[in-house]
Amino acid sequence: MKRKSIFRLIAVALFSSLLAFSAAASPPALTGGPDDEEHEHQQLGPDSDPITGLQRPHDPSAALMAHDASMEGIVSSGPDAKIIKNLDLTGRGERNVANATTDVWAHDGYAYTGTFNSPCGGDPEAGIWIWDVHNKNNPGFVGIIQSPTGSRTNDVRVAAMNSGNILVHSNEACATGGPGGFEIYNVDDPTAPVFLAHVQTDDVNAFIRDNFGFTDFGVHNLWLFSQGGNDYVAATVESLLGNFQIYDITDPTAPTLVGWWGAEEVGFPGMDFRNTTDIGLIVAAQTYLNDGFGASSNRFLHDVTINADGDRAYLANWDAGLVLLDISDPGDPTLVSIAIDPINGSRDGEVNSHAVWPSEDGTIVVEGEEDFSVFEGDTPFLGSLQFLNTIPGVGTSTNSGNTLEASPTGNAGTLAATTLTVEVGPLAGSSFEVLEMVDNNFPLGTGSVSGNLVWIGRACNGDTLENPIAPGDIAIARRGACFFSDKAANAAAAGAAAIVVANNQDDSVWSGLRIWDYSDEANPVLMSTFDTVCSANPSDESCDPAGTYSVHNMVVETTGNKTKAYISWYSDGMLVLDVSDPANPVEVARFLDAATNGGEPNDFWGVYKETNSPWIYGSDRNGGLYVFKEKGAGSAKNGAGKKP
Repeated sequence: MKRKSIFRLIAVALFSSLLAFSAAASPPALTGGPDDEEHEHQQLGPDSDPITGLQRPHDPSAALMAHDASMEGIVSSGPDAKIIKNLDLTGRGERNVANATTDVWAHDGYAYTGTFNSPCGGDPEAGIWIWDVHNKNNPGFVGIIQSPTGSRTNDVRVAAMNSGNILVHSNEACATGGPGGFEIYNVDDPTAPVFLAHVQTDDVNAFIRDNFGFTDFGVHNLWLFSQGGNDYVAATVESLLGNFQIYDITDPTAPTLVGWWGAEEVGFPGMDFRNTTDIGLIVAAQTYLNDGFGASSNRFLHDVTINADGDRAYLANWDAGLVLLDISDPGDPTLVSIAIDPINGSRDGEVNSHAVWPSEDGTIVVEGEEDFSVFEGDTPFLGSLQFLNTIPGVGTSTNSGNTLEASPTGNAGTLAATTLTVEVGPLAGSSFEVLEMVDNNFPLGTGSVSGNLVWIGRACNGDTLENPIAPGDIAIARRGACFFSDKAANAAAAGAAAIVVANNQDDSVWSGLRIWDYSDEANPVLMSTFDTVCSANPSDESCDPAGTYSVHNMVVETTGNKTKAYISWYSDGMLVLDVSDPANPVEVARFLDAATNGGEPNDFWGVYKETNSPWIYGSDRNGGLYVFKEKGAGSAKNGAGKKP
């Protein structure tokens, strides 16, 4: 029987030891190697200056890492059924290690997959795994380009450039001292990659580099492109300013930073953020960049896709929206348009622009929203990095907040670890199911707290409480906009004896796709959104309570009169959508089958599509490389596929 839950939880044997490429084990560094003191600047979390408040940005993978940490020890029931429709699994490059595999790319008969936090760089199995996929039915393991010690390889890209077949992979710290930036290799012979350069990525502003150590930032995603005889890498840098950075790699042994752009230029148009020494302006920019929509409210760049001509960059810029830049001159990216619609483009008012891909002619653009701010699992997660709370805290089911907010005062009752019972007042006789917070929460255990129930609003740092709290009251706070632990601390400071964080949404949703018409690139129009059953309604009986239903990455391809999006959707599997009519996306294929991972559920992170061919590559965080073949229209009707 399926386990019922009102929240979603924010989780082997290692593969046998494999021979890594000796040339990749300890590559020399272009601007500081993995063991240099310079890399001590790379942080695993934010680091604030006590006087100015200037803070290094968060790691964009933090939400996923919190999700993984809370999943540890939870046994998933797995998908309810095999779902195969017009999509055949033809081959596997097995890596059945939980949460290990990141993105996937393929080029000229070889596929490349990255490694997440476990194992971290320095372990011989951490890095870029190379697979020979000439035989799609039987991919062969070739070797590993090892990660720099202390870093993970979130992203990998390979392309034929003027200087040869070039591979780049990103670095993000997974241990103290791990370097950021990215690595460059020649893979003319993928069985013997040749290291070319390490590139350190810093903030574009010299003042905060020199005075606040804003150097050696992680890179989350990369893109390779060419303009004539010049080759470039576009990097998504986890700096404060200038997140989008372009490097000239025409000579791949001597990369040079040539251009940059950041969402701060939207908030402060015309400002020279590279050369300013005005710390007030820089802190104001930081405030703007951290003030977006919903729970994960920042405007930092997450991913980029560049068109085949190399003159348009589509930036998935989180709460700054979907940004289109003209990069005809890579040294001077200029803003063309911003596509953003938090009301009609998202079921819960988030933006969270995470990934993007345009059609070949640029008239259709598919954008994915990533959302880990749903209530997850059996208990609301606080996180060990937050300070210790001094009062008990619980969370209510998804729609209880509407009722509690409608009667904000005059109620009194008893709070236990699983139930809030109202005994006096307008809501007398009501009982709400609750779940106790975990980790650093002051425990209720088998005890209880009785007192007046007082609605205090969001209760984030800086908020004025909507109603006064008297010592011994039970505070009722609205979910959203900040950590549960912040709400608990503010309630405790006001004198509350306990806190209930109440969801005031009718449902707690994950995230889906936005499909835009870019026929007029200066004025994009939102044509439709697409969600799976589980991303739109996680409480549906078909959805595994321990599943992850945020959309992740996509590739868009036009063949003839058909434009399709190929999508990796974590626990929802690998999907194919026909978006030829952007106002009416239609799912035409899907794969989901936990049996292929030795019992671990599917958790698809990356997707790559071979141009003008039926072959699709997927990376499963729990299972490594998947090779799929898309079948023709009508095959499901003929019994070759199975509808969900």
